[in-house]
Amino acid sequence: MSTIAIVGTQWGDEGKGKIVDILSEKADYIVRFQGGNNAGHTVVIDGTKYILHLLPSGILHDEKKCVLGNGMVIDLEGLLNEIEFIKKIGMSIEGRIFVSERAHLILPYHKELDAASEKLKGNGSIGTTLKGIGPAYRDKAGRIGIRIADLRDEETFKEKLKWNIREKELILKHVYNYDMSFDFDEVYSHTMRVYEKISPFVADTVSLLNQAIDTGKKVLFEGAQATLLDIDVGTYPYVTSSNSSALGITTGTGISPKKIEKIYGIAKAYTTRVGGGPFPTELKDNVGELLRARGHEYGSTTGRPRRCGWLDLFALKFSKMVNDLDGLIITKLDVLDAFDEIKVCVGYELNGEIIDYFPSTAKELSEVKPVYETLPGWKSKTTHIKRFEDLPKETQNFLKFIEDYLEVEIPVVSTGPQRDETIPRHEIW
Repeated sequence: MSTIAIVGTQWGDEGKGKIVDILSEKADYIVRFQGGNNAGHTVVIDGTKYILHLLPSGILHDEKKCVLGNGMVIDLEGLLNEIEFIKKIGMSIEGRIFVSERAHLILPYHKELDAASEKLKGNGSIGTTLKGIGPAYRDKAGRIGIRIADLRDEETFKEKLKWNIREKELILKHVYNYDMSFDFDEVYSHTMRVYEKISPFVADTVSLLNQAIDTGKKVLFEGAQATLLDIDVGTYPYVTSSNSSALGITTGTGISPKKIEKIYGIAKAYTTRVGGGPFPTELKDNVGELLRARGHEYGSTTGRPRRCGWLDLFALKFSKMVNDLDGLIITKLDVLDAFDEIKVCVGYELNGEIIDYFPSTAKELSEVKPVYETLPGWKSKTTHIKRFEDLPKETQNFLKFIEDYLEVEIPVVSTGPQRDETIPRHEIW
């Protein structure tokens, strides 16, 4: 097997960073295929926490090649800062980072548009990270975006930048009542200065990845955000601006769907969400507070407290279908160690009737009532257990309940943030 994809199956923050970090040991290439620095992937190594926003988690392994695919939107200064951070901690970057020439840029006006749009929405705001992600994708879809390849030709870049600045100033003034101007020379010169430092890493990643797969290299695709935040199949409009499910892999890399061999999902043993949007199993009580405290549920990009609730298997069933998962990795199992009983959502009730579909509108999803099964807790520490058979019987039953309901195996269980706080059950590579 040479290609594996890892995707989130909830509303993000499932612990993809740690799992990708572990699987990177056997990979040759680790690839991000969508999103930007609105993602925050956390890896803990020997007690030290590393938070990455653009670079794939595999960068923390020597000699592994990391690719930023054409489906991403990239803040060049943010990328440069991450590269400098990797150098600072003593890791080599030579021949290890490849940035797609086809990826679109995030520029200062995108961030201003993001903030202005959220402010105008008021209480109906999406809760974006204000990193300019959505406006950058909007320009991409509108065919006025600026790609990294455009920076090679200074005249082309100047022409596109002038037009975009003029348009954005008009939009900010007449749509958002936000009178702001951008200094063309400053934006241009700053972008070019940063680009000069990034340019050695820029590559035709579509050809690079296809050649790697065709010659038998092991390629690991790393998703950002998660399935329920996917622009097309997620809980729209409370979603991200890209295809953050497995649906985005091929468009975000230039790889044929026929070349993706296995897709694994990741889910917490409970559920969290950041920002606005419906959340059927959300707990606004002491139980929710305990989940947040035990799980240290604060956004790695924004620092915002995450909303917490019981595991939603009905939503996971939808994610399993969309991604056609070959397995589901469960993380943060240890957070549930303190509970006498554990609830899992196995269905939705809408207008007094049990429904058999995952709602496609935010209004419907906000009106559903979760149908719960209650399972006994185990009230003992699972963090340092290395074998599935050594877990408390109640813990094993909890995991088997998930497998039976979703009809998918759990090949790996994570019981803490450290690399070695992991229980492997079946081989993935």
